Amino acid sequence: MSRPALSAVTELFKPITWFPPMWAFGCGVVASGIPVTANGMWPVVIVGVALAGPLVCATSQAVNDWFDRHVDAINEPQRPIPSGRMPGRWGLYIALIWTVVSLLVAATLGPWGFGAAMFGLALAWAYSAPPLRLKRNGWWGNAACGLCYEGLAWVTGAAVMAGGAMPDARSLLLAGLYSFGAHGIMTLNDFKSVEGDRQMGIGSLPVRLGIDRAARVACWMMALPQAIVIAVLIGWQRPWHAAAVALLLALQLLMMGRFIASPRERAIWYSGGGVTLYVIGMLISAFALRSMGMA
Repeated sequence: MSRPALSAVTELFKPITWFPPMWAFGCGVVASGIPVTANGMWPVVIVGVALAGPLVCATSQAVNDWFDRHVDAINEPQRPIPSGRMPGRWGLYIALIWTVVSLLVAATLGPWGFGAAMFGLALAWAYSAPPLRLKRNGWWGNAACGLCYEGLAWVTGAAVMAGGAMPDARSLLLAGLYSFGAHGIMTLNDFKSVEGDRQMGIGSLPVRLGIDRAARVACWMMALPQAIVIAVLIGWQRPWHAAAVALLLALQLLMMGRFIASPRERAIWYSGGGVTLYVIGMLISAFALRSMGMA
């Protein structure tokens, strides 16, 4: 059996998707209040960031591409598997190998890091693979992705910095709110694949709700948790952090109006701009916790 080229493997792993969980892990590190220079924590941070992105997230992309190969043949026939650049069952083999590699690396982060990786990988397989295949329901599938990409990565970053201790309730609250908002971010990715999803029985929100309604739902799900974050930061007496997040949200709302006017054409545009503002707000919120001297 012929082997795939390295370029095809790299494309299978979709490096552009690694950024959100790596960023969220970094936010958890910041929110922990523990300097990365303390007690030689730099190696832990480097391993954690690699685990969040090039390992666990990359695994999820490989799993998804393998079980979505028939859908991709309609939506994105140039992808490595439907195009034939990933021959035979190599897509599945790579997904399995990278799952094992991810767990081996996660073991170096102690029980919390290993447990978080197991949970994230389990959700990755449940999202794409039968019999669960959570992505068949846009509500459940996007919730699983949002939880892994933002909340789990944030909490893991905070926990490993604290030697495996459970993060403070305020850190958990912010992680949960930004995970909820990430549900809307995941919906943005579904506008490009409506035809194939509909033909193959994938109930993404644009398929279930229609294009226009799904766009509004995505925007509400992104905006509402950020509004709550602003209120929470004010309650924690962090007015400057709250004002910065409010400004970022205001800019997003302006962009959302343009996105809603033409969702399919502007989903990628909004993903590039609006989501960037969203994740900057995450980091500002993490620094708010850091300023409170949290561990």
